[in-house]
Amino acid sequence: MRRAFILLAVALFAILFAGIAIEYTERQSLPPLAASYIKLVSQELGAPNIITGILLSYRGFDTLGEVAVLFMVAAGVGLVLGERGPRRAAEPKARTASTEIVQTGTAILLPLISIFAAYIIMNGHLSAGGGFQGGAIIASGVMLLLLARPDIGLDHDFLGITESLAGVLFVLAGIAGLVFAGGFLDSRMLPLGQFGAFFSAGAIPVISVLLGVKVGCELSVVIDRFRG
Repeated sequence: MRRAFILLAVALFAILFAGIAIEYTERQSLPPLAASYIKLVSQELGAPNIITGILLSYRGFDTLGEVAVLFMVAAGVGLVLGERGPRRAAEPKARTASTEIVQTGTAILLPLISIFAAYIIMNGHLSAGGGFQGGAIIASGVMLLLLARPDIGLDHDFLGITESLAGVLFVLAGIAGLVFAGGFLDSRMLPLGQFGAFFSAGAIPVISVLLGVKVGCELSVVIDRFRG
């Protein structure tokens, strides 16, 4: 009976998605809103990456809300899973040591992951990437480190201070956009520079770095809490 129900559900989903796929037709032209954003981001913000330009400038308040949600997630995980009593660093728990393969692989991959994260963050205004993606890559490197070194303990105070400082600077950058440009997180508060150059797109690279640091610290804390 259970197998028949599963087969029926799979068949219904197959029919549903087949209907969507059959009726799909590729757009021959962009919608007016998308076309206007493509034109505005390149001309007003000087950012070849349209998505990053929209997220870090036109949708500045939304981005601030997303960062705030991530902060609340990290705080909630810390509240639920945080250890009571003595600090973890003072009394480390005994953990099973990882294999030599994992330790050697981590020693090789961790520097590459760090460089790749920095590249993704710093080039977010030029190509695919940005602060959120780079922060997630930073957290993946931290997770790999914790797998290779189960006995190591993250300094949550340092991560918390760094995350808070990045958050404060992010908000101050948004206010600077209101004062010196046309709105919250308006990247034109700094010179746009030459289109496509590394130092260009106004304040977008700076905002991307702040986001990357903040997201990386928050996700690293969440990962460390879950292993406890």
